Amino acid sequence: MYGSLLGPLAGWGALALLSTCATPTVQQFGNDRLAPAQAASQSDAKAAAPDPIVTDGDKYRVVLENDHVRVLRYQDKPGDKTRPHHHNEFVLYALSSFSRRLIFPDGTVKERAFKPGDVIWMPEQVHTGENIGTTDTDVVIVEQKPR
Repeated sequence: MYGSLLGPLAGWGALALLSTCATPTVQQFGNDRLAPAQAASQSDAKAAAPDPIVTDGDKYRVVLENDHVRVLRYQDKPGDKTRPHHHNEFVLYALSSFSRRLIFPDGTVKERAFKPGDVIWMPEQVHTGENIGTTDTDVVIVEQKPR
């Protein structure tokens, strides 16, 4: 079912979990487009914000990377926070239930609860994140490589 959606990633073990889960809920975490002021703030912050593997290597790990995508596994515990970091546009697949707060460079704050199987798309961005729930975060993030 998900083979055509995932293309070359269809054989990758963690994403194979998609085929065993109920139909995922596809949502966005906030707006799918950034307001002009937020986009300008993001652009300035992007230049200064490092890669999440650099800022939070204890929580992020690369599980696959090629010319098209980078697949990350992110895991944290309640109360854990990340440092400011940059992501290219990405799809997030939740493997666990958790609650998250994202804080953007312009001060905008977004909060959201996830359940296993939730799928969201996010535009390129800089943020810090915090696990604001009572359960561990466990997600797969597929970042699009710039063209």
